[in-house]
Amino acid sequence: MKAIAYNIKSEEKEWLIVANYKKHDITIIANSLNLDTLAFANGKEALILFNEDQVDATLINGLKAIGIKYITTSSMHTAHIDLEAAKAAGLKIANVPFADDEGALKAMHQVIKNLDNWSAGKCVGNACCAKHCDASKETKALK
Repeated sequence: MKAIAYNIKSEEKEWLIVANYKKHDITIIANSLNLDTLAFANGKEALILFNEDQVDATLINGLKAIGIKYITTSSMHTAHIDLEAAKAAGLKIANVPFADDEGALKAMHQVIKNLDNWSAGKCVGNACCAKHCDASKETKALK
């Protein structure tokens, strides 16, 4: 999956690279996501958020317009994402469904797991912020 990570610190970059292990094509940007940097996401399917960048309805609509389908945040919290606007735009949102203090590398592995599941057409399970996917239906379909 082609993804872009904005506002990433150097240590987060290292953890993301280790967790990804060349599975996904991830472009890493040190700048925050905003209207001026939105164009860097052109041609990507997924957005990886770091440091709780604010993603309002205007950015959601811009992301949708350039082809983003998925947003995963490296945090447990999602207050920085307009979930209603994302739902209206048809974007799938995922977080790290455990406390942030459980370790940054573990969080990066969850971010990559979210990308893996979306790439395979699967639900992200407990990481689904919008709760619009049904893991039980998916499990039955896989049997």
